[in-house]
Amino acid sequence: MDVKDFYYELPKELIAQDPLTDRSSSRMMLLDKTTGQTRHRIFSEITEYLKPGDCLVINNTKVIPARLFGSKEETNARIELLLLKRMENDIWETLVKPGKKAKTGTKILFGDGILTGEIIDIAEEGNRLIQFSYDGIFEEILDRLGQMPLPPYITHTLKDKNRYQTVYAKYDGSAAAPTAGLHFTPELLDAIRKMGVEIAEITLHVGLGTFRPVKETDVLKHHMHSEFFQIGTDAAEKINAAKAHGGRVIAVGTTSTRTLESAADENGFLQAKSGWTDIFIYPGYQFKVIDGLVTNFHLPESTLIMLVSALAGRDCVLAAYEEAVKEKYRFFSFGDAMFIY
Repeated sequence: MDVKDFYYELPKELIAQDPLTDRSSSRMMLLDKTTGQTRHRIFSEITEYLKPGDCLVINNTKVIPARLFGSKEETNARIELLLLKRMENDIWETLVKPGKKAKTGTKILFGDGILTGEIIDIAEEGNRLIQFSYDGIFEEILDRLGQMPLPPYITHTLKDKNRYQTVYAKYDGSAAAPTAGLHFTPELLDAIRKMGVEIAEITLHVGLGTFRPVKETDVLKHHMHSEFFQIGTDAAEKINAAKAHGGRVIAVGTTSTRTLESAADENGFLQAKSGWTDIFIYPGYQFKVIDGLVTNFHLPESTLIMLVSALAGRDCVLAAYEEAVKEKYRFFSFGDAMFIY
């Protein structure tokens, strides 16, 4: 399977730079995964395509302001840091720029020294393990000093940090937002519940590995980074009940999809569970849990478009993407939505 099989042409002007004022007013392409038929709607109209007995699965992770700017203690040289994963206590795996100058033993000062970090080891792919020191509460200091880690294709400044969070974000831990969930408002979620649709909350802390470019020509040689997930008893019961009674399980986002497919047994049954997953879903994968997917439009040749292609078929997905370009949909994190059913 060649990575070029998942390429499509995208004009740069279609990459959304800012979130819409009203989250649920984005456009939504409906894609029938059986026939390939598409329709065009507004996201708030998703209620027309949900049914009582369905279960909507959302990822309640919260993005931390993981981008820090500091300076080397010895030379005052500027250093940029991206927090990737909390290893233990105050040790984090990080991405450091410029990496060549970030040697073991280097000390970095942030915010006039209210936060300091020392590089204690070099991890895989050149990531650095940093031991932080501070007085007070780390999360409060991070909220004060850190910036939201927006993807590199977003060049505009985000005026409101909360616009890169879902309205149901609860648990700190992600280096990127589960962006399919950005379209929901509290009012829309209430309307969905009143329809008789269950909403199950799960957690997967999104790492940048999810968005890492596929550098291998052969897709099958690509390795996903591991990410932490958690499914509680309540969520597992809601999802199992929906399947048992003929309802659909509809994942909001690729992160929810990967969590469910990682945790389920071979029959698609779920129990309360937590752990790490590096599941890589691409065409040929047989889904055990999900029946539908709410997602955004993803980068060419990414693992995310491969996952979507596994659900709806590569030719079907690429045709839908070509139509989305023609209809001038907004792409990527702050862009429009697709509902595959």
